[in-house]
Amino acid sequence: MSKVLVVGCGGREHAIAYKFYKEGHDIYMIGINPAVEEFGVCVYLEEDKIPNYALENEIDLVFVGPETPLVNGLIDKLKEKNIKAFGPSKKAAQLEGSKVFSKMMMEKYNIPTAKYRSFNNYEEAKNYLSKQNMPVVLKADGLAAGKGVIISYSMEEAQHELREMMCNCKFNESGTSVVIEEFLQGEEFSLMCFVSDKKVYPMEIAQDHKRSFDNDKGLNTGGMGAYLPLRKITREDINQGVEQVVQPIVNAMSEEGMPFYGILYAGLMKCSDGVKTIEFNVRFGDPESEVILLKLESSLYDIATNIIDGKEIELKWNNDTIIGVVMAAKGYPEESPKGGVIKGLDKLSVPVFHMGTKKVNNNITINGGRVLLVCASGKNLIEARQKVYNEIQKIESDDLFFRTDIGHLSL
Repeated sequence: MSKVLVVGCGGREHAIAYKFYKEGHDIYMIGINPAVEEFGVCVYLEEDKIPNYALENEIDLVFVGPETPLVNGLIDKLKEKNIKAFGPSKKAAQLEGSKVFSKMMMEKYNIPTAKYRSFNNYEEAKNYLSKQNMPVVLKADGLAAGKGVIISYSMEEAQHELREMMCNCKFNESGTSVVIEEFLQGEEFSLMCFVSDKKVYPMEIAQDHKRSFDNDKGLNTGGMGAYLPLRKITREDINQGVEQVVQPIVNAMSEEGMPFYGILYAGLMKCSDGVKTIEFNVRFGDPESEVILLKLESSLYDIATNIIDGKEIELKWNNDTIIGVVMAAKGYPEESPKGGVIKGLDKLSVPVFHMGTKKVNNNITINGGRVLLVCASGKNLIEARQKVYNEIQKIESDDLFFRTDIGHLSL
């Protein structure tokens, strides 16, 4: 039995910790997650204190969940102290940390993506935008908690959003440089791979639902639900994604002296003229990881340690269809209330991952944003959907909402 420290405390990290726990490891977590406290040790620590905490507690593996500590270089700091840490280096994490860097790498190495221009001057960006067709995509250069990508359907809306990003600091420093790119149409899917320098091991494909409301209405969010497998994405599409996108970008990173180790998430679009890249993330997607980890039969501990040690890995999957539905605080992704009590969680017979909850006086309460991810498995999508929505009905709260159409595209 080994000691595993999971950095981060959202739903993704709950799922990672739960997987390690089911494999028989002792769980430590940086950040407080009420559900993880039931089977592990949760502590709140500043990022720079994590390496010493890992040493003091004789941690065997550190698994970093969120993007911010990766972009800040936490992996490098852990490795300096000879601590086994899973995730990319600070340099490699630029693939997510900077949209401009990511697009420049794609352009340099001929990786298919949307046409774009990047700007750090508002007037130049404004003039370029005025000549574009609608809809158009605006991306803040830096990290923006999954909300830095805006699709505008009118010129008025696009100019307003550009001004908010570049002049009014909507995303703080993250939006002072922006990418303006063409809008791609097609079937969107997430291809996540375990990567060991130039070796790529694709995971099963999950589909996220980005918009806040049914029928893809509302604002872009961090994701309102996910499911797998997908009916409309073929093995050929996956192979194309690996061969034309993931393999070339990891080869490029290695060539540039920034070899990639960890999880590479390619957000892809199956267009009429082939697969194109929307974005790269350097960690598990959220909520995709929660459903993928429920499908993964292989040991996550063995996968992570073998990648760190430069050894081969093997991925085994069960045959279930898995679905996860997010319950978010009303108002999300904008201001959302905190503090409401959630009842009925003890009645559920399926995995529930805590994305944004807090324990107050022995009650589980809403801590804003995305709050819970309720998951279910079945022999097929119809069975899994029926199960997950039946289970959601057991949860009592007037302050949560959820989409009722997760997985509808594959029915």
